[in-house]
Amino acid sequence: MAAIKLGSTGSQVVALQQQLLQRGFDPGEINGSFGPPTEAAVRGFQQSIGLEPDGVVGPNTVAALNMPSVTSNVTVDSVSPMFPGTARVNIQFHLPYVLKSLLDVQLADKTMVLMALATIRAETASFLPIEEFQSSYNTPPGGPPFALYDNRADLGNLGPPDGELFKGRGFVQLTGRANYTHFSNVLSRGTQLVDNPDLAGDPEVAAQLLAAFLKDKEDRIRLALARNDLATARKLVNGGTHGLADFTDAFQRGQGQIPEPVQVQTG
Repeated sequence: MAAIKLGSTGSQVVALQQQLLQRGFDPGEINGSFGPPTEAAVRGFQQSIGLEPDGVVGPNTVAALNMPSVTSNVTVDSVSPMFPGTARVNIQFHLPYVLKSLLDVQLADKTMVLMALATIRAETASFLPIEEFQSSYNTPPGGPPFALYDNRADLGNLGPPDGELFKGRGFVQLTGRANYTHFSNVLSRGTQLVDNPDLAGDPEVAAQLLAAFLKDKEDRIRLALARNDLATARKLVNGGTHGLADFTDAFQRGQGQIPEPVQVQTG
């Protein structure tokens, strides 16, 4: 979706104006015309949730306007100690998506909530769905970005530009054509993730992918955690030990923070 901003018109602006009004930010007349009153309302809404108040309705603002209504005893206050140094607003913004996605696949118990949050800490301590950075592991010296992934059969890539198209994104760094195809089917999104890989970084989709990934390995993860084998639990997600120290630290911190039982409801 193209950004909606000053001068935009049409049905999307009407929907935007209605959403803003419902949240207590007066956009002026509901007329489908994005004028100064609507821009001011957008800025006010963005500021209220910690987004940059630029008055432009991009993916993050759209996601925020459609944030799930989640009631839970897993709160920002209880999660923040698991993420030392992380901006509180990032947790506040994304936690409802994560909790709802776990609830939707029946993983909203303390063990799996801890697993999900510790995984986020290990993959992206900022509590933001991020894109993979270029490094010597994915990009040859002086070569095209992510070219070392282009012909990786284990990732299902078919040659250039698959490496860059299907680089890691989200809370679990979904990587490779095969994974984008598989999880597009799991989420019942047809070919959306393959046709538009950037969708994996959308807050709602990133949370759904995290939950789906954990659900796919649920039995083995639960068995490892029952034995307090955090290294194996981490390996089931990452395939190795990358981020194990952060994963372990978050999981152990969370033991005293996340309540038992976890209670999550959506409105």
